[in-house]
Amino acid sequence: MVEGGATTADRTEFTECWRTVWKTPYIMRLALSAGIGGLLFGYDTGVISGALLYIRDDFEDVDKKTWLQETIVSMAVAGAIIGAAFGGYMNDRWGRRVAILAADIVFFFGAIVMAVAPNPWVIIIGRILVGLGVGMASMTAPLYISEASPARIRGALVSTNGLMITGGQFLSYLINLAFTRAPGTWRWMLGVAGIPAVVQFVLMLSLPESPRWLYRKDRVDEARAILEKIYPAHEVEDELKALKLSVDAEKADEALIGEGMIAKVKGALKNRVVRRGLYAGITVQVAQQFVGINTVMYYAPTIVQFAGFASNSVALALSLITSGLNAVGSIVSMCFVDRYGRRRLMLVSMTGIIFFLVLLSVVFMEASSHAPKIGGVESAHFGSNSTCSAYLTAPDAPRWSCMTCLKADCAFCANAASEFHPGACLDSSKVVRGECRAENRVFFQQGCPSKFGYLAVVLLGLYIISYSPGMGTVPWIVNSEIYPLRYRGVGGGIAAVSNWCSNLIVSESYLSLTEALGAGGTFFLFAGISTISLVFIYFLVPETKGLQFEEVEKLLEDGYRPRLFGGKKEQSKDQVESA
Repeated sequence: MVEGGATTADRTEFTECWRTVWKTPYIMRLALSAGIGGLLFGYDTGVISGALLYIRDDFEDVDKKTWLQETIVSMAVAGAIIGAAFGGYMNDRWGRRVAILAADIVFFFGAIVMAVAPNPWVIIIGRILVGLGVGMASMTAPLYISEASPARIRGALVSTNGLMITGGQFLSYLINLAFTRAPGTWRWMLGVAGIPAVVQFVLMLSLPESPRWLYRKDRVDEARAILEKIYPAHEVEDELKALKLSVDAEKADEALIGEGMIAKVKGALKNRVVRRGLYAGITVQVAQQFVGINTVMYYAPTIVQFAGFASNSVALALSLITSGLNAVGSIVSMCFVDRYGRRRLMLVSMTGIIFFLVLLSVVFMEASSHAPKIGGVESAHFGSNSTCSAYLTAPDAPRWSCMTCLKADCAFCANAASEFHPGACLDSSKVVRGECRAENRVFFQQGCPSKFGYLAVVLLGLYIISYSPGMGTVPWIVNSEIYPLRYRGVGGGIAAVSNWCSNLIVSESYLSLTEALGAGGTFFLFAGISTISLVFIYFLVPETKGLQFEEVEKLLEDGYRPRLFGGKKEQSKDQVESA
């Protein structure tokens, strides 16, 4: 519960969260059980990055066709868009708990389908199913946690969902590494995803529905019983009174706009407060994706290979570093989100993201320009049948480098003496790859040998450190508290759909962009989009730290402007200054 809380914002800190849950561990039980939905989200995001390396090895069509790789990755996102939209409807119609249980069932069956898939198209069907589950869970879990949390620790507890997302990503990389030498590699990686879904399903069966939703359905006694487990006895009546006021206002609105989902969407868009909430909520969700984070999560091992590390296992091991930093950043967010505020964390985070994206762009461009040359003798060593046909017919073949070779859909077989000496441009088939490796040479298909490789990995880590504490978790917190109660389900659903649509655009286009612009040009494009996103966040997103939902509604009703551009300093002591 959040309405009616009497605690001032200056006590809304991470230490207060631990004091509260120590006294009332039931609150943490609710948060962690629902937060497994974030674990599903994170695991699915991370596991495909490693599994894709081995799916390419098993299915030559996937290895040859960039669009098929993008489709395998992005169909989970397409499913999530539908899942997030339907999840908003389920939240309002049948409750938060039922939506989470349904998400677990769908996710579990999707994981099984992927694990037994005989061909790439069945993998895609499984990816759509797990996407449906992820989409439903991604917008329901933070909503459930928010509605079962006291206002003074709401941000920290909703951050547990973000921690579970990054924890799931880190776990997926560990499991990817664990199965690199097991028969069936990628099948185990994808199939294990069903386990946390089963765990959450069992845990949620023993937990109650959101007290807000119960009160809205006139199940007052059930709502009271849950509040008594969450709040001290002397606060329960105040919370019930606050709920009554909110529900009465909601029913009055429904009498005017109707109860159906379409009617609610129309009503939300006509409501000035909700529109302003959506401006902020959609802005942060779209920005979260267009900074390029899920290109790193979905394609991290591939990006590491772009940086010059050819081995699948080495690429996975180095990717584990970025995933671990992402998880650590979520813990940092939990410590500071209620101390320094949502808006400030996002602005600082975006500034760091832009800076490191620009540096990554420069490093990858330098690596491309210093790629090893193609040696005619080296290429001829393997015979004309193994040499890249485009290289054999190219009029400018003497000027070819490793990067030119890869852009021609061929592969670079490194010089036996040194990876940085001129090497061979060969066909990228499995047979030729075997010939290259038989001579103890390294076979490069995704990137070229580079002395800048480790620097690229370090900058990738710094990019993650900038992203995770701010843009990684805060957008979900903002969307769990910026809409009026009567529109919270539909508002959260619209914002979640915008997040997944942005995710789909980025994940479906990343490999194609790298083919067209190069890795450096693609990161520079993300830096430009991030700069535009920073401007939108500055002008459209208010500070909601420590505010009751009624205060957030009043803030939006009055209209928000940054103080630098004539906005007024907040009147209430509960509101943080948001310069």
